[in-house]
Amino acid sequence: MKKKVNASSIWNLFLLHVGVFLIAVNIHFFLQPNHFAAGGLGGLSIVLHALFPKYSLGILMLALNIIFFSLGFAFLGFQFGVKTIYASFLLTFIVWMLEKFYSLEAALSHDLFLQLVIGTIIAGLGLVIVFNQNASTGGMDLIAMILNKYFAIDIGKAVLLADCTICFLAIFTFGIERGLYACFGIFFRGIVIEYFSSQFRTKKEVVIISEECELIKEFIIKSLNKSATVHSAKGAFTNDRKEVITIVLEKQEFIKLKKYIYKVDKLAFITVHNMNVVMGSGFKNAI
Repeated sequence: MKKKVNASSIWNLFLLHVGVFLIAVNIHFFLQPNHFAAGGLGGLSIVLHALFPKYSLGILMLALNIIFFSLGFAFLGFQFGVKTIYASFLLTFIVWMLEKFYSLEAALSHDLFLQLVIGTIIAGLGLVIVFNQNASTGGMDLIAMILNKYFAIDIGKAVLLADCTICFLAIFTFGIERGLYACFGIFFRGIVIEYFSSQFRTKKEVVIISEECELIKEFIIKSLNKSATVHSAKGAFTNDRKEVITIVLEKQEFIKLKKYIYKVDKLAFITVHNMNVVMGSGFKNAI
């Protein structure tokens, strides 16, 4: 059991690094070369980098992180976890490393819109991966939390207000065109995050009718470490009594179960439904 927990922890830590790396790729390869200050800590750092070009983007992000976390500790106490602190400074470090070892002389393409869309999709996926590890990249989220606590502004609106402020600064720093691109980037990022979040939230409700129910129940309990609901049903044509197994699984668990059922009973009748909301024990994202 301990080995499983350790393996799970290592996997979650790996995913956290992957998510942060994707966000850093967007900042370094897509946002900074095109002056897309599309909200967040990266956007504010890009504006400051234009004003203070002698400082690297990574150094400016580090300075902002220190300031924001200092404000967070002062006004909020320790309301953000160690993972968020780690992810925030990891993002800063990766951006600095990319600048140092893979600096760009110019943007990857002349097509600004294409770069904004691709970069936002990459970052959106990275953010969702980080969120699913119960972390965030800090930055403007901390300012939003302060606004929420002291001015009763909804967290979502506070984040939007902070991002819009950065877009406003981008318009004055880089011109109206890049500022409008930044505004679109914020809007599109919300759509991308919602899409990827829904994909991560999706569970499978599996209904199984089989002649090998005992074997299948044993596999569910011993191999998947899950429980299931079993009830009796009667066939309309044959009037035979059968057991029906109903279970809700993650995607990977469903794949394992499907392979096992096919191995023991190729004639099993299975129906599968996608579910975005699952409430109850064993499901951390209940709402």
